[in-house]
Amino acid sequence: MDRTAQLTAHRTEHQLVYDPPPATGSLHVRAARVLEGNWTGLSTVPSPRLYPHQWSWDSAFIAIGLRHLSPLRAQTELETLLAAQWADGRVPHIVFNPSVPLDAYFPSPDFWRSSTAGRTAGAPRTVQTSGIVQPPVHALAAWLVHRADPGLSRARGFLARVYPRLAAWHRYLLHRRDLGGGGLASIVHPWEQGMDNSPCWDAPLARITPAPARSFRRADLAHGAPEDRPTDLDYGRYVRLAADYRDGAYADGPGEFAVEDPAFNALLAASEHALARIAEELGAAGTARHARAERLTAALVERLWDPARGMFFCRDVRGEELIPERGVSGLIPLLLPGLPPDVAATLVRTLTGPHFGLGAATRLVPSYDLLGAAFDPHRYWRGPAWFNTGWLLERGLRAHGGRARADALRAALLDTADATGFAEYVDPYTGEPCGALGFSWTAALTLDLLRSDEGDEGEDRG
Repeated sequence: MDRTAQLTAHRTEHQLVYDPPPATGSLHVRAARVLEGNWTGLSTVPSPRLYPHQWSWDSAFIAIGLRHLSPLRAQTELETLLAAQWADGRVPHIVFNPSVPLDAYFPSPDFWRSSTAGRTAGAPRTVQTSGIVQPPVHALAAWLVHRADPGLSRARGFLARVYPRLAAWHRYLLHRRDLGGGGLASIVHPWEQGMDNSPCWDAPLARITPAPARSFRRADLAHGAPEDRPTDLDYGRYVRLAADYRDGAYADGPGEFAVEDPAFNALLAASEHALARIAEELGAAGTARHARAERLTAALVERLWDPARGMFFCRDVRGEELIPERGVSGLIPLLLPGLPPDVAATLVRTLTGPHFGLGAATRLVPSYDLLGAAFDPHRYWRGPAWFNTGWLLERGLRAHGGRARADALRAALLDTADATGFAEYVDPYTGEPCGALGFSWTAALTLDLLRSDEGDEGEDRG
């Protein structure tokens, strides 16, 4: 019996339990029950009603938490996702479950048409996926999963099997997606960055003619308040971008939307460091990958850092300029170990200053500038606080901002997850839950923070 089953099953006289044994109804147990309820047998859905398939960066964060319950299931989570990788190296942002009705989610498999429209790019024939990507957290997740049970990982050949796929994924991003020519990967759709509705996309999206409202059906509005979701106008632009990318056989380069995003590239750099450690575990040299991560960090500073405003900004590749919107994405590079000390110190000041208010106006990090014209504490990625960005910034603060700040953010994340039933996201001022409840990455990252809270400070956090 794996640890997830141990936590969620009814107690019996001889049952083995998590060590230390959690009390019935504890936060550990409730988080484990969320992940058990959202498990499909091969992967974990973010939310059964709102997001009923496998999402790419969700699965990476989920695996990071699952490793504390069942390292085998955490390995399976990543292996299932990577099995849907395209021949050109891209890891699709959705892997569709064929047993889910087409009308349960839009855009559905018949919109993306991956096996036909993506044939030139090497889309798999036996599984339906989307054609865009999401942030590359996967090598970091794979390394942490390995560290949870190295014996099991080595016995199963886990790292040996995922390493070539992860290396191909990084090659795709570093070569096919360097659309600005400056050494950073570009996203070609807001959904790729994961912070779908951020005001950072408003200016480049304004160039896009939206698809007619009658040409698509928004399944998300059946499960969330319309005032908390993207507007129909923005959604129409998302659909147009995705359709144009599909109709261009998912070729990279010619589209009207191309943005270098600081969080996306910071996660790529962090995962390059992790891939170096995986290579070393497998008996190869990791020096070149560590050097590549340092080059990515330097390119981030050179192309996206604004010292006057004290944070990183997205760069509009088509417009060849920084986008002057303060999103949480511009704080995420704090997690990088090789960040220049003056840049790291300035980021901490910005994080705790009036624009994000951590430790003063807010206990959690808002997804957008508290003082920004587009700030909305409830609308998707335009102000609410999210648990995955909080988890990343907790790591960054622990590396660069001091233990006290990191501990306070960890405590706030755990308290909010507990109080909201593992909400998808929350009002950054009040902690009011928004979106789906029982959200998988919230539960998974809660488990990871709880283990850190128990003294797991020896873990490699770079």
